Amino acid sequence: MARKSRTHRADDPATANFQAALDYVQNYPLLAPLEHWAHITRPHPGGPGDVCPAPGWAVVRPDGWITVHPIRLGTPDEWIYVLAHCLLHLGFGHFRTGRGGPAWSAACDCAVASFLEQVKLGRPPAGFALPDQYARRQEGELFQEFSLRSIPESLNGISMAGPRLSDMIGEGEPRAVTHRKRWPALFADGLRAAAAAAVDVAGGRRSSMVDATDSVSPIRSAYQWVIADFPLIGAVAAAFTLIEDRSVCQREQVSIAAVDATVREIYANPTAGLTEEEWRFVMAHEFLHPALRHETRLQWRDPYLWNVACDFIINAWLVEMKIGRMPAGVLYDPALAAESAEGVYDRIATDARRFRKLATLRGTGLGDILGDRPPHWWSAGEGMDLDEFYRRCLSQGYQCHLENGRGLLPSGLVQEIRTLEHRPIPWDVALARWFAERFPLLEPVRTYARLSRRHAATPDIPRPARVLPERERESRTFGVVLDTSGSMNRRMLGRALGAIASYARSREVPLVRIVYCDAAPYDQGYVRPEDLSGRVSVRGGGGTVLQPAIDLLDRAPDFPREAPVLIITDGCSDHLVVRRDHAYLLPAGRQLPFSERGPIFRIDD
Repeated sequence: MARKSRTHRADDPATANFQAALDYVQNYPLLAPLEHWAHITRPHPGGPGDVCPAPGWAVVRPDGWITVHPIRLGTPDEWIYVLAHCLLHLGFGHFRTGRGGPAWSAACDCAVASFLEQVKLGRPPAGFALPDQYARRQEGELFQEFSLRSIPESLNGISMAGPRLSDMIGEGEPRAVTHRKRWPALFADGLRAAAAAAVDVAGGRRSSMVDATDSVSPIRSAYQWVIADFPLIGAVAAAFTLIEDRSVCQREQVSIAAVDATVREIYANPTAGLTEEEWRFVMAHEFLHPALRHETRLQWRDPYLWNVACDFIINAWLVEMKIGRMPAGVLYDPALAAESAEGVYDRIATDARRFRKLATLRGTGLGDILGDRPPHWWSAGEGMDLDEFYRRCLSQGYQCHLENGRGLLPSGLVQEIRTLEHRPIPWDVALARWFAERFPLLEPVRTYARLSRRHAATPDIPRPARVLPERERESRTFGVVLDTSGSMNRRMLGRALGAIASYARSREVPLVRIVYCDAAPYDQGYVRPEDLSGRVSVRGGGGTVLQPAIDLLDRAPDFPREAPVLIITDGCSDHLVVRRDHAYLLPAGRQLPFSERGPIFRIDD
């Protein structure tokens, strides 16, 4: 590439504006290959090589020599337009054998001006606007029209050389033939580079089309790597917004990273000082939390210990898959790679004091799974939709991983993915299973104490009847503890009691013991199951304290010790100690911080 002319004073406004435009064109991907092989000169006025007409801006030759006006004062945007116009004459192959003259020059100017208008590159100088009727038309079509007719007056000023002048000169020079064959190929290289740059700008790898030296943070680069090169969770990651603001991370107390599946945001602290390889590990770690539905699988568990258990599992899988590089100090134990998160939680819950001192990626004592639901969250009906979204993203990512042959995955991770592909069992179905396990169907027995109705047909032959064993039927009962605090949802109470009454009648349960739980427990005594499905007189309306109601059932002499208990509540702050088979019915999304817990059925209210 020939050296560009810089013979004018640097403090000259005309020179400064031209130089700014030239620097822009040199870094613009679409034009950079053409500019590299072109020779752009700005000679002294009246000196050798000053071939640009006085009313014009620039002229171009087929060998790539572009001569601009030596003293014209234009803005940087106008000079960008002028230089791009001349370079595109070369890239479009407008110096063709057998073509020339004013008609061809005007047709080529229209084609270049239309292209620059579409890509919005630079700003045309005053008087160089392209009429709408000539936009987006091919040079050949316009050339035939201008050859048969005259060139319209509205196009006389579209040439960079000035009115009624051609900005393409030197067609007859012998060396022009070798350069004709090269310019279209260089323009094709520019198109490919511009497309790649546009993708990088859209993906955040660079902030603009012209500055290839834009520094992309290791955090954003790792985030883009997860989307582009880690298909297992790429669909999940693409739905999240990356927040790498130091002030936001300080407010949320995020030392390295955290994720909120509800609002689909991932927080990364730029002051953590990690490399890009370490950020890849961190990003994959955080996106696996919502992908594997860790925030919804919490249920009754301690949130921080559950977060620690999930971190142990995820980090072991990422190390096995060799994703990035594990930062120093994260939770990792290769012996836990084959465990499930629930299994690890059961192990560390026995030594909660020691494991509470461990640090997640958010910090010590802080879980990196964010997202406290407001009271109205689940009533808005968004919970199941969001759950289904993450399940579908992870399932599709797993299929893409297999189809593209991206390698093997840890068996524990594959098992969890396949488990999550199945929708959760509806609460009433799970409750029916609970009844089926605790109250198996009674088998009728033959007894001569009651004669069969067929005995009347054969009075001489005694026929025993088949009846349900009365003693076993009378011993079939269970307790129901109703949380009657003011925060209880009446609709949820009605649905729960109706389901309990239906299943109790189908399982031959004659009586149910009811205890209302308020500031003090109220023993309603035994009622028939069918009475539960009608109007129930609820006493109370104060605070939520469930333990006295459980103790009342434990001490009741007429309530069997082996009888199970159903507790209907919206959540409780105290730690229950239940010494019998029991279960909880909760609104969807509520958690139970109890020390001893049974099955939890979440009612979709």
